[in-house]
Amino acid sequence: MNQKKLSVWLKAIITGVGVCGLIVCFVILPSLGESFRDKYPEFAGWYWPWLGFLWACALPCFAALVPGWRLAANIGKDRSFCTENANMLLFVARLAAGDTLFFFAGNVALGLLSMNHAGIMLLSLLICFAGTALTVAAACLSHLVRKAAALQDENDLTV
Repeated sequence: MNQKKLSVWLKAIITGVGVCGLIVCFVILPSLGESFRDKYPEFAGWYWPWLGFLWACALPCFAALVPGWRLAANIGKDRSFCTENANMLLFVARLAAGDTLFFFAGNVALGLLSMNHAGIMLLSLLICFAGTALTVAAACLSHLVRKAAALQDENDLTV
């Protein structure tokens, strides 16, 4: 697979992830929340705080799609190993770390306000683990791309 095809595939995947994220955030989560609210009226007061919290948690995920798109464009231009890509991967790692911390703190805060269930708290730990894994993976990729860019620059200067 050449660089152009890879770039097109990455952009298609990024677009698909963005569309799926919008559907989950603005169709599935509200309808699940409404059905939960209707089924258990004693939890009706939890609907808007939780929906707002989940929407706020989704914002960094959507923000990470922008550097992902730019990364795919750089790959299409045969600039896979450059410091710009390393910086974008580091930005994605920081977004993931911040979102993971915000998600954990929000779950604890909602738990302290008696707006959380123990099962949800346990499930949120799994999501926090996934966010931490994504943070580490993006940071490692950033480091490796930065090293590869330095090697490439060194080799370009050598005749």
